[in-house]
Amino acid sequence: MTRQFGRRFVRCGALAALLGISVAAFGQHRVVPIWPGTAPGSETWTQKETTFPSPQKETWVRNVVKSTLTVYLPAQGKPNGTAVVVCPGGAFLFLAWEHEGTEVAQWLSERGVTAFVLKYRLIDTGATEDDYKRISAEVMAHAHQPNGATRPAPPSAMAADIPLAAEDGRQAVRYVREHAAEWGVNPHRVGIMGFSAGGVVATEAAFKYDAASRPDFVGAIYAPVFGQVTAPADAPPLFIACANDDPISNRAALKLAAAWQVANRPVEAHIYSKGGHGFGMHKQGSPSDHWVERFHDWLAAQGLLKPAK
Repeated sequence: MTRQFGRRFVRCGALAALLGISVAAFGQHRVVPIWPGTAPGSETWTQKETTFPSPQKETWVRNVVKSTLTVYLPAQGKPNGTAVVVCPGGAFLFLAWEHEGTEVAQWLSERGVTAFVLKYRLIDTGATEDDYKRISAEVMAHAHQPNGATRPAPPSAMAADIPLAAEDGRQAVRYVREHAAEWGVNPHRVGIMGFSAGGVVATEAAFKYDAASRPDFVGAIYAPVFGQVTAPADAPPLFIACANDDPISNRAALKLAAAWQVANRPVEAHIYSKGGHGFGMHKQGSPSDHWVERFHDWLAAQGLLKPAK
């Protein structure tokens, strides 16, 4: 965390304290834990969650232990009854909290969708910046290998975390569905979408689920996949977006789309000529700039933007 960022964070926290409200409330977005108590599998974790600035001066989060949802409600009178859990990416090292999380949720909520940004469990990247750099080097070296026909297995730290993060994704869907009445959501219109590593969380929810955790739709935005891909017989409708010049996810998108086609399940795929990896809500003057509008069009085509009854 830079000194400048730290001073801004302290000032915001001090102001919130003076006003008698929490930092989460200060942002007018409720934050709710998705697990009662400690999440299964992380009972012995002692790392401390840290917020820090990205090279682009956006907010990143690492060392997540407590999984939560940050709620973005539509304006009064605008909810259409559809909900989506948004999973930011970050190679399971951090969460790109803004352009793959809160900015997406805000955009959707302005159009009537109730959005929940998921803070899922991450690799322990240590207490210091040097720890973070050392641990992330191994993971990022793997992430930037061309994905080929079959992507190599993830490094051990990532492999150990993926099942926990994936279970957070499924639990997030369960939680939203269980609390649907509270949020004004139709329990049969609860979906999940994710970016990069968050796309892994989202697609894992599409591969394995029970009745309570089955998403009603899934968005995979430049999501890598590992090994062979087989869609369940009742796989939820899938939206895919990535850039052809993204070696991390371009072939993965084709594998996902083919798996859904083989299973005769609904799928729509957009592979843009340019955009690279990690475009999120950033505008780059690339064809991928308009993916979120196409996602919105797809939701409408699925009948998910009709006003709640």
